[in-house]
Amino acid sequence: MAPREVEGTGVPPTGSASRQDADAELSSLAAEAYVFGYPLVLMSVTRDVMSATTPINHFHHLRTFPDHTFTDVVTPNADTLYSMAWLDLTEEPQILTVPALGRRYYIMQMLDAWTNVFASPGTRTTGNGKGDFAIVGPGWRGALPAGIAVIRSPTNLAWMIGRTQTDGAPDYAAVHAIQDQYRLTPLSARTKSYAPVTRPAVRTGVDMKTPPPKQVAAMNGTTFFRRLTALMKDNPPATADAHALARFAKVGLVPGHPFNPERLDPQVGHALEDGVHGGQLEIAGEMKKSRGEPVNGWSTSPAHIGAFATDYALRAAVAARGLGANIPADAIYPHATTDIDGEPLSGTHRYQLRFAKGHLPPVNGFWSLTMYNAKQAFIVNPLNRYAIGDRDELIVNADGSVTIHIQNESPGADKESNWLPAPRESFNVVMRLYWPKKEIVDGSWKVPPIERVP
Repeated sequence: MAPREVEGTGVPPTGSASRQDADAELSSLAAEAYVFGYPLVLMSVTRDVMSATTPINHFHHLRTFPDHTFTDVVTPNADTLYSMAWLDLTEEPQILTVPALGRRYYIMQMLDAWTNVFASPGTRTTGNGKGDFAIVGPGWRGALPAGIAVIRSPTNLAWMIGRTQTDGAPDYAAVHAIQDQYRLTPLSARTKSYAPVTRPAVRTGVDMKTPPPKQVAAMNGTTFFRRLTALMKDNPPATADAHALARFAKVGLVPGHPFNPERLDPQVGHALEDGVHGGQLEIAGEMKKSRGEPVNGWSTSPAHIGAFATDYALRAAVAARGLGANIPADAIYPHATTDIDGEPLSGTHRYQLRFAKGHLPPVNGFWSLTMYNAKQAFIVNPLNRYAIGDRDELIVNADGSVTIHIQNESPGADKESNWLPAPRESFNVVMRLYWPKKEIVDGSWKVPPIERVP
């Protein structure tokens, strides 16, 4: 006779010969559930931290680029000024209003609670004219005013990351004027005089010192999975997740249902605690391999980044590496840590990146090359230059090519316009390709190799 299972778990009772195998199976299942839920939990913690100083459904504008002293966020950019807002769409839609931007590139990337990009109004998709967009949650039903484009979010929690092209510090004033015209208005206040909060009180009880990924990493199984199941009530998993959710129910994880570990078989409780460690190991492993094999020394993210479907491991790895990944149609970020020979990039050597005539990055937006030290921060340098690209006055060689000089010391006054200063120690570079053309997206155009200069 087959051993009787513990009710509701599919687990053989204590003393069964298959108990050890059942333990391993449950721990593996719990690790899968951790990987599945990691982006949602991380998004909620990040929301709590950021909304402690900026209220939900309000913009927070960054007014300047970071410099070499900035270490709050890894791999910052020196191309766009950010305008970010956390959205709660539970009660009603939020109306996003943007001004006419002329020829300036911008994007209002929107991520659902699971970190999938569900919309990106902006230059590429909706043009640069004045616009109003109603951002609507999954459960809301009602009428909207005429002339407002509807954007439906799959979840009630959403994060909007606005990026406005900024051509250096002299361009700040013009971009600030644009940022001041970005508006979020509750639908119910559409016909009223509505003034966004400008000086919010700081909420207490929120850990503002520990980075959100470290806060999530410190959670035990009970804390993590209790938060996950509660969040899934207002932020439902996708239809494609049904198979995974059916399996996770075996360890007591059901969307919207309270997680009660005290009602679970002790064997399941132990497996959930083990699953935290196992899930973290899986995410770490995926972070190492998700960049794929380098081409000309450059690594890029998979084509389905930002639209992960059921690739839960990649979704979690990208969230752990840095929330806010764009879909390739909006931006692609090749990354190089070595030269063409596979040797680590170091300021003890000199390098060049040469674009042949007619082979500069084919983008509809713009492109840049940004320098980072080993901690993914900007570096102090005599030019205060952290990135270089098509908005700089690059010198063109006699044969029509363009050479970027990547080194610690100046290549000479006549070449400094094309110089990206490097630190004395190890470094890495990221190329940002905004609104890439088809040949970048399909891989037919490749970033040239970084070559060491004798």
